[in-house]
Amino acid sequence: MGHPTTVRTIRPLDGVEFHAAGPSELIAPAAAHLSALGAAPADGPAPADGPAPSGASRIAVGGALGDVTARTAWADLCAAEDAVDEATVQAATGVMHLHGRRDGSPRGLAAEYTATCASVLTAQGLLAALLARARGATASSVSTGADRAALLSVSQYLAAAGAPEAEAVPMGPGGPPFTAGDGARFELETLDAGSWAAFWRALDAPAEAVRAGWPPFQFRYATACAPLPEALHTTARASSWERLRHAADVSGAQVCPLHTLAERAGEPHTGAPWSLHPADAGRTAPTGTPETARPLAGLTVLEAGRRIQAPLAAHLLGLLGARVVRIEPPGGDPLRGMPPCTSGLSARWLALNRGKDAVQIDIKSPAGRADLRDLAARADVFLHNWAPGKAEQLGLDADGLGAVNPGLVYAHTSGWAGRLPDAPMGTDFMVQARTGVGEAVRPADEPAAPSLMTLLDVLGGLLGAEAVLAALVLRERTGRGVRAESSLLAAAELLTAPALGRAASGRAPRRPAGFRRPLRTADGWIAPADADAADARSHSARLRDLGTAEAVAELRGLGLHATAVSTDLAALPDDPRLRGALTRDAHGALAVPTPWRLS
Repeated sequence: MGHPTTVRTIRPLDGVEFHAAGPSELIAPAAAHLSALGAAPADGPAPADGPAPSGASRIAVGGALGDVTARTAWADLCAAEDAVDEATVQAATGVMHLHGRRDGSPRGLAAEYTATCASVLTAQGLLAALLARARGATASSVSTGADRAALLSVSQYLAAAGAPEAEAVPMGPGGPPFTAGDGARFELETLDAGSWAAFWRALDAPAEAVRAGWPPFQFRYATACAPLPEALHTTARASSWERLRHAADVSGAQVCPLHTLAERAGEPHTGAPWSLHPADAGRTAPTGTPETARPLAGLTVLEAGRRIQAPLAAHLLGLLGARVVRIEPPGGDPLRGMPPCTSGLSARWLALNRGKDAVQIDIKSPAGRADLRDLAARADVFLHNWAPGKAEQLGLDADGLGAVNPGLVYAHTSGWAGRLPDAPMGTDFMVQARTGVGEAVRPADEPAAPSLMTLLDVLGGLLGAEAVLAALVLRERTGRGVRAESSLLAAAELLTAPALGRAASGRAPRRPAGFRRPLRTADGWIAPADADAADARSHSARLRDLGTAEAVAELRGLGLHATAVSTDLAALPDDPRLRGALTRDAHGALAVPTPWRLS
């Protein structure tokens, strides 16, 4: 997918200029996205309110849509000394703990994950503020932080940890990828228990291991771990790749070898993480007087999404003021009852869907499709993450719904956006496997393996919301509906861009051995800042004899930055570093703070 398609050279941010300054990890993605949307880097000095403060980035936007300033810091909720860079943000917010669940101890993601998410949130906030100004409201500043982005990325896991019920599946180290007889490491994916069983039966795996392995495998995206029976790994190692492929073909499951960053570097990439296609001339958006409390107040979003990517995108649009209406199947979304529950509702489901309205529609029936078209005729956005071809098959694609609402923003958050031939199933872990994320998130001394955190579903959801906001700005400027598409592939490209850049310049794409590996204390773990890691490791023997708080104090006394690694998500609401930022919703489920502050 190339740069956003334009009509009469109009892009969402044509006529807009911006100044950007600050740490590259926090600033680069947002600046690149603004440029791709038509904004131009400004010449000359920064505006009078000054450069970026220390440890933060600043983007000042001005021009055709008004003036807005965004500030993005490592620590927007935390005290500055507790979150000074990517490593310490991951440690304080539970990211290290979740990424390390598969290995049995905390591990830092070797990619700039929280900074990338924060930078996308910055672009979202700027687009939302510019949209508010275009709609007659007042908005002039946006603030966010990597710590806010990190809490958003772990919100499902936090909600589950804070629920009164226990998890429905065992928790413990372990999980994919598997290893074939020739040493090739691969991901396996299926959403169906029958396909799972058929795959392993074709390989003569023990029946009890097959039965015991399905629940942790099925829920691994929810728990960030999958303690599978060792017999399944043994079966895979005893099988040739040809036999594994045959088992997948006959069962309906899919396998994908872990691709390297070097392989991915040789494939085509895109300049923008989404595409925007304005509707034909003559298709006009409805007009009305907007409410002004929040940028999207008065707008309606229809969401037909499952799991994380599309529901998260719609959740973010709801936080910005839109009314979000979920389209659920007859009987309701089955994930509403996914344990652990609070007040009868899944805590995980609430993390992404609280505050939304819902209607039950059987889209497989003519009457149900007619009902959806009627809703779309009165909506501003239709957002879904259906499998490729499903919308066209049902007559609910952009052309079909555009016929009843020419001003509709039609948004698809997909797996691959149709850009990779012979791509496997477009789920988080398969996209991680196919795009080299399994290498990018682990240092050189760890085997490549996709994280069992839903890294791409979250980042893909952020890109989906960004695409919708850009499309709404474009609609405001042209009066036409817009078709927007984002993808997990684009999320993977964004996350691996620094690693691929290192490879392109002849450097090792992976981080060195031990990168972002926490240090043991007498009662826990601490994470030094990246810049201080080598010095901190020289004191590791001494730190093992100290309590975690004492170890942090000792390193800080030496002028080194470090913070404790959060290893108990249920204890985060009382963690003084987060300053009471975690609250509970009306159902009693833990809720993270909004990812930005707009004024």
